Amino acid sequence: MIIGIISGILAGFIAAKLTDGEGKGCIVDLFLGLVGGCFGGWLFEQFGIAAYSWIGQIITAVVGASILLLLWNKLK
Repeated sequence: MIIGIISGILAGFIAAKLTDGEGKGCIVDLFLGLVGGCFGGWLFEQFGIAAYSWIGQIITAVVGASILLLLWNKLK
């Protein structure tokens, strides 16, 4: 559980840095990482890609969160 929370925060922070250049705060980064992980997992599944290691899961969450952030910024 703790590793999942830390992974979510890390993935959300990395995605925010890649898209906006700054983090959004611990809670928002955690939310972004968790939702991004779900979205990225679904997206990778559609392409037949699977992530089994911790690093693969971080990459999946970062990709998902980055796409969500880019879409969010376009809608603003």
